[in-house]
Amino acid sequence: MTPGPTLAPGFADPSLEAQVAFRLVLDAMAHPGRIKTFGNDVPASPGPLDDAAFALALTLLDFETPTWLDRKLMEPEVVESLRFHCGCPIVGAQGDAAFAWIGDASVMPPFSGFDHGTPDYPDRAATLVVQVNGLAEREGWTLTGPGIDGTTRLRVLGLPSDFVERWAVNRDAFPNGIDMIFTFGRQLVCMPRTTQLEG
Repeated sequence: MTPGPTLAPGFADPSLEAQVAFRLVLDAMAHPGRIKTFGNDVPASPGPLDDAAFALALTLLDFETPTWLDRKLMEPEVVESLRFHCGCPIVGAQGDAAFAWIGDASVMPPFSGFDHGTPDYPDRAATLVVQVNGLAEREGWTLTGPGIDGTTRLRVLGLPSDFVERWAVNRDAFPNGIDMIFTFGRQLVCMPRTTQLEG
């Protein structure tokens, strides 16, 4: 018999650790461009999923959150670990996803394929969790918008060359549009649809 995929361990104390992680995500979403870091106690991630992205999945996903994975993350150990710990349905169509996990940011699919919400229900728009090659504050783009005191700077490595243009189209669709969370290692930074980029 061929052995099945290895399941990654989840939170040791799911209720407590998910609450701590959720507060960290809320703080990051309230302060776009500010890098947050999960503690060393987050569980090791399965396969090509990084630790922050896995911690986000354990925190945000459940049986009511259809989830889309890009080709890089569509690996048995990732799929089965998410199904086991989160119970989330893995969907094949981007437009059906409440959350999308993208392991290869350089070939990020067009935003138009994801749910942007409706005028009556903009909160139904998808959130994209995108693994990148590095994050740094005080350099790179200039960010403005709600939650930012004046301006802030953020560099995100590994994105498509036309990302700023894509994001401008997304921002112009407000109150509709996707939200985004970048991850690198145990780090994350949030960029809601209200955030404007220059640079």
